[in-house]
Amino acid sequence: MCGIVGYIGPRNATPIIMNGLKKLEYRGYDSAGIAVLENGGIEVRRDAGKLERLSKLVQDSPIKGKLGIGHTRWATHGEPNTRNAHPHLGMTGDVVVVHNGIVENFTTLKDELISEGAEFQSETDTEVIVHLIERYLSENDLTTAVQKALSLLKGAHGIVVMSKNEPDKIIAARIGNAGGVVLGIGQDEMFIASDLPAILEHTRKMIFLESHQMAVVTRQGVKVTGMDGKEIDAEVHNVPWDPVSAEKGEYRHFMHKEIHEQVRSLTDTIAGRVDFETATIQLPSLNLTPELVKKINKIVIIACGTASYAGMVGKVLIERIARIPVEVEIASEFRYADPIVDARTVVLAISQSGETADTLAAMEEGRQKGAILWSIVNAIGSQAMRIADGFISMQVGPEIGVASTKAYTAPLVDLYMLAILLGDMRGTLDEKKRRQLVEDLRLVPDLAGRCLDREEEVKKVAESLLEVDNALYLGRGVNMPTAFEGALKLKEISYIHAEGYPAGEMKHGPIALIDADLPVVVIAPRDPWYDKMFSQIEQAKARGGRVIAVATEGDELIQSEADQVLFVPETPWLLSPVTTVIPLQLLAYHIAAQRGLDVDQPRNLAKSVTVE
Repeated sequence: MCGIVGYIGPRNATPIIMNGLKKLEYRGYDSAGIAVLENGGIEVRRDAGKLERLSKLVQDSPIKGKLGIGHTRWATHGEPNTRNAHPHLGMTGDVVVVHNGIVENFTTLKDELISEGAEFQSETDTEVIVHLIERYLSENDLTTAVQKALSLLKGAHGIVVMSKNEPDKIIAARIGNAGGVVLGIGQDEMFIASDLPAILEHTRKMIFLESHQMAVVTRQGVKVTGMDGKEIDAEVHNVPWDPVSAEKGEYRHFMHKEIHEQVRSLTDTIAGRVDFETATIQLPSLNLTPELVKKINKIVIIACGTASYAGMVGKVLIERIARIPVEVEIASEFRYADPIVDARTVVLAISQSGETADTLAAMEEGRQKGAILWSIVNAIGSQAMRIADGFISMQVGPEIGVASTKAYTAPLVDLYMLAILLGDMRGTLDEKKRRQLVEDLRLVPDLAGRCLDREEEVKKVAESLLEVDNALYLGRGVNMPTAFEGALKLKEISYIHAEGYPAGEMKHGPIALIDADLPVVVIAPRDPWYDKMFSQIEQAKARGGRVIAVATEGDELIQSEADQVLFVPETPWLLSPVTTVIPLQLLAYHIAAQRGLDVDQPRNLAKSVTVE
């Protein structure tokens, strides 16, 4: 999954698509390709590596046509090589597809298609889509065939299709909250993209496809329907030309946009790192060797603010999965503590910007003591990336809102993958367990999307909290950091005092605060600490407290006890912090927005703290 660009109109599609892909380079990718309808046939050019290689290929072997689609890919199923690059042609050469997302039922569909005679040319999950479309084309037009094919897919997707047999249209679809699809309306031409920057220079009139919507795009315009074929009156947005407003798209604030981008950022985080066929993790930029991994006897995670809470989750993940002792230190304290680290210690820094002064100073302290330096960073080329012995790139794209959202959930998944890789390389993780842990990753983007689907429920809870002055957030185990992060979000953007606290410590002080005026937000999904968390709800209610619970869908017990419930889908417990934090992000956002506050630039805060 990564970038999509499409064009239909009177101009040559190739330079428009190539330029659009260039505008999406910031998202990262490992291969790229373009398909253009030329002289009645579909011509495809693909290559692994950077876009320059595709550009040279197109220059050496030109293609020209009035409609086409292009893609940059982060690998999920199959290696990042030319044959796995998008676009993917069907067996007949009549249909071509590009796709963002993960086909969760890929294996089942592939086996079924092979039994019907389909021949796969790649290792990708995307190829099942083009074979499914071909299955239905013999008795249906392209639009109906796409509808039927997409109805079989599980997961969240952005998909674009064209056929040489219907050269007057391109079909685009969005399923779930991954794979954003933007349609740009021009004069006798139309544009398609996964992100606004790819097409903004051509038009300011945009349609944003919602989940389970499909668009039939022609030169004259677009027809938007539901997946059942019923026509939808899609809103046309006039996007201002200035870059800041344009980047917000349909959203009022960057923070809201970035919360919703988490389905995509999580998919991009997984893409290129997970091979679902072999159930293995690849993190090549960490420069790991078996000798190095076996040498490690301790990991110290250093970070500030939101990143430190991600590190706390990482401690649970790495210790549970890889069985390596982990300490989490606030970066601003680490270098003054004369830390006990040596050549067998990894100092792992987590930083969105990679330029946080305290984190860089802490890394330098680790370097001076002979530690191995790793970093998890979003900003490519940042200091924390450059000085590390190995790094993991968050792959979330630019995060503009000061209050971090997608740069919190992405490192949770990065740390989960790191734990699996370390456990595998150290021999502390058997194959059966590893396969289950890897398979659970396949669910993450869709689970995040299902959290976002419940936004209206969160908004109603937010409306009931507009006048509060204080709040208490409680969590245990792997979701104790979720309580800290939820409270921090509320403080940062709504200016409401909130305290995150280990739930087991409630009786050691905070219980004295509980009364009818103090909302108590309890993170209580079905995990190993569920019974303990339910007890906390009962104790808060017994003292007249108002309880807002984050709970697993269908939990009638908690629903009967709590005053309000923010439901999340059932999630493998080691990954549950990804889903439990999303309603808390939305809660803080809607409280702040309804209070009329500057959500993206809250007072006294900066995106990156570059001085002590």
